[in-house]
Order: sequence, then C-alpha cells, then structure tokens
Amino acid sequence: MKNWISAALAVTLLTAGGSTTPAVAQAADPGWPRAYTTPAGARLQIFQPQIASWDEQKRLVAYVAVSHTASKGPALSAVEGPALGTLKVEADTTVSVAERLVRFATLRIAEANFGTLSRERVRAILSDVETAMPAFERVISLDRVLAGLDRSQILARHVEGVKADPPAIFFSTRPAVLVAFDGRPIWSPIKDNDLRYAVNTNWDMFEHSPTKMLFLRIDGDWLQSPALEGPWTPASRLPESFNRLPADQNWKDVVASLRPRTPSSAPSTALRTSAAPAVFVSTSPAELILLRGAPSYVLVSSSSDLLWVSNTDSDVFRLGRTGTVYFLVAGRWFSAPDFSGPWTFATPSLPRDFAGIGADHPRARVLASVPGTPQAAEAVVLAQIPQTAKVNKATMEVPQVAYVGEPRFETIERTTLQYAVNTSSDVIRAGDRYYLCVRGVWFVATAPKGPWIVAAIVPPAIYTIPVSSPLHHVTYVTVVEASTEWVTFAAASGYTGVTIAWGCAVWGTGWYYPPHTYYGGYYPVYFPYYPTYGYAARYNPWTAVYERGAVAYGPYGGVGAEARYDAVSGTYARGAMAWGPYGATGAAQAYNPRTGTYAQTRQSSGVYGSWGTASVQRGDDWAHTARATNNVTGATTRATRTDEGGVVSRNGPNGSGFVAAGEEGVYAGRDGNVYRRGESGWQKYENGAWTEPPDRSTIGQLDRDRAARIEGGQRARGERGTGGRGGGGRARGRR
Repeated sequence: MKNWISAALAVTLLTAGGSTTPAVAQAADPGWPRAYTTPAGARLQIFQPQIASWDEQKRLVAYVAVSHTASKGPALSAVEGPALGTLKVEADTTVSVAERLVRFATLRIAEANFGTLSRERVRAILSDVETAMPAFERVISLDRVLAGLDRSQILARHVEGVKADPPAIFFSTRPAVLVAFDGRPIWSPIKDNDLRYAVNTNWDMFEHSPTKMLFLRIDGDWLQSPALEGPWTPASRLPESFNRLPADQNWKDVVASLRPRTPSSAPSTALRTSAAPAVFVSTSPAELILLRGAPSYVLVSSSSDLLWVSNTDSDVFRLGRTGTVYFLVAGRWFSAPDFSGPWTFATPSLPRDFAGIGADHPRARVLASVPGTPQAAEAVVLAQIPQTAKVNKATMEVPQVAYVGEPRFETIERTTLQYAVNTSSDVIRAGDRYYLCVRGVWFVATAPKGPWIVAAIVPPAIYTIPVSSPLHHVTYVTVVEASTEWVTFAAASGYTGVTIAWGCAVWGTGWYYPPHTYYGGYYPVYFPYYPTYGYAARYNPWTAVYERGAVAYGPYGGVGAEARYDAVSGTYARGAMAWGPYGATGAAQAYNPRTGTYAQTRQSSGVYGSWGTASVQRGDDWAHTARATNNVTGATTRATRTDEGGVVSRNGPNGSGFVAAGEEGVYAGRDGNVYRRGESGWQKYENGAWTEPPDRSTIGQLDRDRAARIEGGQRARGERGTGGRGGGGRARGRR
C-alpha cells in the first residue's frame, strides 16, 4: 500500500533567508544527483528534479526521486538498506538569467511516496531532506529547467498593438553604410565655427553653412554631397573650418581622420581619396542587407529547398535560388520576391522549412524567432522572467529631473494620464500626483520637479498605457510588495525593449515615436525615443537580449540609442546600445557643448545593477554572491558528482563518508513510483526490487523526462550549441 503524505503534512525545505555563517562557496549548479551524510549518519541522495510546470516563471512544480539509508548507530557501516521514494515539490523561484541559475526560495513537499514504509520512517526521511541541502546548493541550472518544461504549456502573452510594418529595407552587394536619421536632420552649431553637425543620426555628418555642402565621415574616409539624397562622392578636400574644431575629446576621431597627403605634424584638410561605399540615407526607420558580393547560397537541409545566404551578417534565407527571400530583423520576418523588395511581414506565414533548421546550424539563433519551435518557446519564457530589486525608502538616492523651460505635458492617448515631453526622464501625471520611473524604480511627487520619494503604490491607470505611446515601456515595472522600510520592484523585459508577439520574443513595439525637439537657445534640444529598427537588432539565445548588428550601422549604433540630451548639464550623448534604456552591455560617449567636456565608458549592467548603491538590493544577487553553509560544525556535509559518475559524500572535516553507485538514471514517476533506465529498458522499483513497468503512458513520460535531463545537462555544461553566444551554433561556455 502506498504511503502518501498530504499537503497538510508539508514541510518547508528551503527558505529565502539563508545562513548567517561566513560564506564559503559560490552559487552554482553542482550537478545531479547530490549526496549528503547527516550528522546522525543517514545517507541521502537527491536526484535531479523533473519539471512538471513553471507558472509565470515564479512557481515551480517538480517530481524528485530520493534514496535514503538510515543509520542504526554511530557507525556508518551499520545501516539498513536504502529506501527509494518520490516527492512532489512546489517551490517559489527566483531567477538569474545572466548566471543561468534558478533558486528555490520557499519550497514545500506536497506529496511523498515511499511504498510501505511506516509513517514515522517517512517523517524521518522528510526531516533529513529538509536539513541536508546547504543554502548555496539550493539552485538548479536554468538550462535544466528550460529543457524539462512542457513547451506546449508555455503561454505567450501577446502584447496587444505590437506592429510589424516593414521598415525601409536597403540592399547592397558592395560596401555600403546606412545613415539613419530620427526624422529630418537636427543640426547643432559648433562654437566659433561655420560647421554644423547632425545630432540625430548614427554617423558623423557635418554641414558647411556657407556652401550647404554635406560631409560624412566613414571611419577614416570622407564623403561629400550637395544633399542628403546624394550623390555621395569621395571628398578630396574639406573646408578649412575642420581645422578649427574645438580642441577637446569630442572631436578626436574627426581630427584623426584628416589624413594629410604629405607628412606633417598638423592636420590637413587635403585628403587621400578612396573608393566610396554606397550610402543609403533614410529619415524613417530603415534596415540594410549588406552582402559581400553576389548571394552565396548554402542548402539548410537535404530534405528542404531552404537556402541560407551565407555571405552576409544579416539573417537572410531563400526558398530556392529564385524563390522568396526572407529577412529576419528585430525578431520579425519579412519576405519579398527578390532582395530589392517590396517587403511584407511574414512571421505568421513562415514555411515549415524554417522549423527544420538544425540547432547546430551557424544561424541557429533564428529559431528563437520561428513560431512553434522549442527555441521560440524558450525565448518567451526568458522574456517573461522579471528582474527584481528591494529599494530602501529612506536611503535611496533621489534622481534629478530637469526640464527645458517649465514642465510641459501632453495627453497619453486612450488614458487620462499625461507625460512630460521636455525632459529625458519618464514623468507621468496622474491626477494630482507625478510619477517617475527610473531604472526600474518608481518615484512619486506632488510637483513635476519633485522632491521625489520611492513609490509604494502605482496607479492602475499607468498600466493601461497603450503600445502606441512612447511611455509604454514603464508598464513593465511593477511593485511586488512594500513595507515601512523597503519596496520590492520587478521589471520585465518589455521595459528594456523585448516584447512578446506572434509566439516569439521580438525587439521593440514596431511603433515609431517621433522625437521632441526644442529650439530657442544656442543649441537645439533633442529628446528621442527608442526605435525598433535601425540597429540590425538580432536575438542572442544565450543572453536572452537583442544585440546591435552590422558595422554598416555606424559608430553610434542606431538612432535614438542613448542619443539623449541631459537638460541638467547640457550634454548630448550617443551610444552603441541596442537594448533599450538600461539593459545589457554597450558602449557610450557623451559631449557637453557648453563646457567642452567629454567622457566615454563601456559597461555591463542590468536594470537594477546600474544603480550601484547599497540602497538597492538586487533580487539576483544570490547568484554571484558567496552563500553560507554550516559545514564547520558538521550540520550537513556533502560532495557532489558529475552526471556521469558515482556520488561521493564526505562527513565533516575528517573526510569519512560513503561512495554511492552511479544511479543517475533514477526518476520519479508521476504515479508516485520510482523508475530507472536499465539495459533492457525501463524498470519500476517495488518491494525492494526492480521490475518491468507495465504502463506504456508512464514509459512515454519517462522517455520525455530522460531526454530533457540529457539535454539540460549538456546545455548546463556548455556541450551543445543552440545558436548561443555570438549567434552561431557553437557550444556555449560561461561568460
């Protein structure tokens, strides 16, 4: 008779607090199974959990096989035989995507089955399970969890209103650049000079006011044109005005590109000419397909007509050499009868051939954007995992909000809210209160200029801001809980640019948000918003973020990416980031035309990591901070193994313990029984012996669990590529 322990007898295994003893180990998934020796001498093996569900990536349900050998006395040799059983566990989880780890916070046993064991013996086993695992081991690889998920149960919450109107798509088989403007050019004067430079583009472009001639710097070369539309030709000489550029770091690269014809220590405006690249200029959202010569086609599979265009950094495929061309950018597929267009949105109607692209293909990263594939489902899961942080209300640094002139507000369509348009900050007026969202934290004030305090409550109306509004991204920042001292915030990936649509994780909303521009002072003031197109944005399955693509998109990485104006200092900043306001890794440079100062930085940070203060406790700090365990006093000791060998457990500082046989293939059945994969197939553990299982449906589930365990282990060890780091099918290792 089966001995079931009901939820009423559940025990809390893992808590969020952890030990207060000195830290001795780093958080990591040490492999499965895990072996422990308790102070009383009991031997415990915990096998890898089999994932049943992961609701909203917060609540996990799993089945776990457990082997327990109780001690009859102080000598480890005097023991009973092992008892094999199963646990059904329910856990609250927190996730560190960067470290690829899932932490079990409060975890409870909902059901336990150990055959005919007495209730007292089962209670003793559960007590040992409760105390055995050190706090720093209460983690499992994110890749193991993802591999174990039933992807058919993953709910992709489509964001209503996300668009897929094709941008302007240019095509070239010879060297070319895309000069993208955020609307019409916005020209800024240069003090004591008759040159002006464009602040709202991704390349260095100047206008010589007396002649109206335009000059474009492409790395070390210069082109000139009488108009934006061209023709662009090599510039053999630049106006003498370039020799009068301010002597500061902002113009260092420009001055260095003034290569003299004859040796000289001073810059010269006489240039060496070279073949000019093709120049495509657009004042609306645009992308570029740049091929190195004529298309080079590589057959994707012998069972398909799908061809990969291999001589481009873009993700381009074609059905046959003269068939439809498919181009993936910003997570959206567009198709055309030929490279020259016209282009139409194609994600919902992709041929089935795309799902057959192998996980080891050089462009396997595109599978994350093919609806219905496991990779697309996984990308959706990762996009729905929020970043969290606890913010101290008393010590949190107060942000500065600066306006150009007096605060100006415009109505957010389909709401009763208004947003400030003459500041680079996200300020929203709701009734008689003002709400500010900065780096995933909400603040509130009774006046548009503050003073600001940490907000414990955010009006529900804010979460109705539609996708058509440039402030939509703040709807992904929520208050999780609040106390008198702390407020916990969560920021989903939509805050940093990744949204869910058509069953995939896509970059941007597809809407174009025109910038706000102000004139009246010496310098124009330009407030852009983050665009969907203009980066060659492509998904990286390893980091779960979108990255900036081809070099033809310029040194500043796309229009609007960190190209913001700071009204406090008068600083323009342009940067090479394709993630949104505060996400991932990027490079940025800034110049202050008022003071002549210049700064450059390269950094990596998430939403909450960018605060860098003791007042913000990031929710994933556990993943890279040493965790404590009480192995000095011997409360529990352990040693783990890899997935291939036996398990070693050592008891205390003297090293006594036991070596367990390699039983990696032990599984918890959904029916409460224990199974293993033997030489002749699956076997069930019953009455102390292994027998053949009669239930075919159980075998099917066990086969799926086994395949998931193998795949998850390979991925956790970096042995199998899925279009990961760098975008190819190479094996992935730790960063």
